[in-house]
Amino acid sequence: MLQQDSNDDTEDVSLFDAEEETANRPKKSKIRHPVASFFHLFFRVSAIVVYLLCELFSSSFIACMVTIILLLSCDFWAVKNVTGRLMVGLRWWNHIDEDGKSHWVFESRKVSAQESKTVSEAESRIFWLGLIACPVLWVIFAFSALFSFRVKWLAVVIMGVVLQGANLYGYIRCKVGSRKNLTNMATSYLGKQFLRQNTGDEQTS
Repeated sequence: MLQQDSNDDTEDVSLFDAEEETANRPKKSKIRHPVASFFHLFFRVSAIVVYLLCELFSSSFIACMVTIILLLSCDFWAVKNVTGRLMVGLRWWNHIDEDGKSHWVFESRKVSAQESKTVSEAESRIFWLGLIACPVLWVIFAFSALFSFRVKWLAVVIMGVVLQGANLYGYIRCKVGSRKNLTNMATSYLGKQFLRQNTGDEQTS
């Protein structure tokens, strides 16, 4: 695990080594974690459906608001602690050291060549599609509530943007690494690919 000294004290793990080890291995399209895949989409899609339809079935704003916030909270916990780790091998979290200093940690699972488990393309697509599409919808809802003067719904929509946006940001950081290390990792990766290509050309000539 690579640790960087920055204002937010984050730790990142490079993905390039893991990608090289799994590049030549077949990827399964089968969903290996159906329960995790289901709940990855269930809570966030349910929150959106309740937001769009709650006024048709209930006249109580409080009941609708509480239901949506509960669904968003369940989604935040499930995606942050369960589905990201199982479906794509990523995890982000925060811990406080003995000095009381907060550290943000962004991790990615490094798959060894000896492991028999393979990455599921279907799960990866489900994970990233749900992770990206739903926050975009909440942003659209935020502008819609603002321009239509639905002030009472604005707080609910902002809650959706914040909770789902936090997970999106965290997993993007897990995927691409820190800004400081990204350039070095990309340069190292491209250098390895260039060296491998030249070596292959020399052997064939």
